[in-house]
Amino acid sequence: MFERYTQSARRTIFFAREEAMQYGSPYIETEYLLLGLLREDPALLSRFALPARLAADIRTQIERQITWRERIVATSVEVPLTNECKKILNLAGEEADRLGHRNVGTEHVLVALFRVEGSLAARILRETGLKPEALRQQLANTPGFTTRSAAEPSSGAITTLDSFLAGLKWHNSEELICFFAKNAEFIDASGKRWNREEIWKGFETLFAPYAKKNATYVVEATLTETSELFVANVLWKNALLASDQRSWMHRMSVVLLSGGTSWEILLAQVTPVQFS
Repeated sequence: MFERYTQSARRTIFFAREEAMQYGSPYIETEYLLLGLLREDPALLSRFALPARLAADIRTQIERQITWRERIVATSVEVPLTNECKKILNLAGEEADRLGHRNVGTEHVLVALFRVEGSLAARILRETGLKPEALRQQLANTPGFTTRSAAEPSSGAITTLDSFLAGLKWHNSEELICFFAKNAEFIDASGKRWNREEIWKGFETLFAPYAKKNATYVVEATLTETSELFVANVLWKNALLASDQRSWMHRMSVVLLSGGTSWEILLAQVTPVQFS
């Protein structure tokens, strides 16, 4: 589902999870998706000639209507999307198709939020005076409309890599497989090659070491950095399972290619690093 999503639209889901955890919600509801959207793309409303202060008003309205719970601080806790949110993310794709846009951006997610009419997010958006028809018209009248232009050729690649690595802590395979190109390969620590379909089917097993609570990573080195290609080494600590008999670190070499408005992982190879 997320193959067409821009990196900004994908990060919206990441921030929506953080918003849900901040208010102690065990689920990512539509209101948290809306907050995540405005947090990821603070200039979104201004691009529709709306006042920037409207974002703060929306948060205030949401806070008045939700049930506050104790903040969730454990990053390993799963906070899934509700069915309403999944529907919105699918509808965002329909909005892009309707406008003839190749990629799904934050603008399309904003319009899609209106379409689940009984949701809290839709009610609050309508109360502000926003109308989806007007937003669609403005998008349709903006040739080549995109969410953002990359200030640096590799900035999108770095963001993609960071989002993927951080997401291993809590995302499921359906949400993370979209980071991989259709012809992507993963080479595990034993040297076995996995194609994209195999990666998806074996995702939980392949990436279990990196989802561990105490597993940490650092981008050790950037090997190649151009407008079309980005290669980096990532060093993982404590990425071990109980079956491992030796104290290894894992070095994950990741190759990303630019797909125009987004970056995709073409190859990821894990090499065990043993220290004496």
